[in-house]
Amino acid sequence: MKTFKSLVLTAALVFAGMLSATAQIGGGQKIVYVDSEYIMSNIPEYGDAQAELESLSTKGNNEVKALREKVDDMYKKFQSEKLLLSEDQKQAREQAILAKDQEARNLQMQYFGADGQLFQKRTELVQPIQEKIYTAMQEIAQSKNYAFILDLASGTSVLYASDKNDISDDVLDQLGNVMQTVRREARRKAAAGTTGAPKSGSTKPRN
Repeated sequence: MKTFKSLVLTAALVFAGMLSATAQIGGGQKIVYVDSEYIMSNIPEYGDAQAELESLSTKGNNEVKALREKVDDMYKKFQSEKLLLSEDQKQAREQAILAKDQEARNLQMQYFGADGQLFQKRTELVQPIQEKIYTAMQEIAQSKNYAFILDLASGTSVLYASDKNDISDDVLDQLGNVMQTVRREARRKAAAGTTGAPKSGSTKPRN
């Protein structure tokens, strides 16, 4: 989830190689990390939001496609008949084609534009989840005296990352106090079934 990256506390690339269990900066503060994609995948509400967004996207694509096909049909018909049309009729048909094409463009912007329905729906459904995740990370960072929280899913070139510094499950546990998340026990079983090893070495149960 790319927009989530703007809500994650990030550090400069120079810190990427310091993500070991002993990584420390002044005052004993530690650099830790999360995997935002893993966090999101364990929040059912986020999965529901993604399904609704996908449904809206499919609906928009189908409606725009139908209009585009109508424009193509109008153009092909015009091309096959224009030799039989008067100049006034040609102009009228050309204007109709242009109007239908503009209608398709407008509909595409209505769904997929910078402030279109898809953007608005994503803001409505996903932003509250992002804010809760950010709040959970802030609370953990303050209580554990973490200086930085990096995101492994952000595309940053991380040279080394110890599992001991992965607090993704801690964030999900913290989120479990305010919203539904997959329980840690279930997450560990799922991770073990996928990779042969749990996501995190911690066994702290979710509240």
